[in-house]
Amino acid sequence: MTKTQYLNAFFATLTGVALTLLTLPAHAGQSCGARNEVIERLGVKYGETRRGLGLGAKNRVVEVFASEDTGSWTITVTLPDGRMCLVASGQSWEDRVDDLAYMADADA
Repeated sequence: MTKTQYLNAFFATLTGVALTLLTLPAHAGQSCGARNEVIERLGVKYGETRRGLGLGAKNRVVEVFASEDTGSWTITVTLPDGRMCLVASGQSWEDRVDDLAYMADADA
């Protein structure tokens, strides 16, 4: 599996998680706001910058923001109307792309 294939699989999984979380009722803790305001808050309050993105179903953009300094991370989904929703967050983020070439042998 190439790095690109690995990242595509990773973001496909994130998209599935994010879309599942977006189907939760609004009272389930989902936070949405204007995209530019959410990005500014993630940067100023948590030091997070965008680390990756992908296009999900129904033209929803899934993005991962993270901070090397604090280790915090956030997954967001931007809806076609411009609202950005926070769908997951956590700690201990690590930037890495593993070389999974050895897994190609497992398929043979």
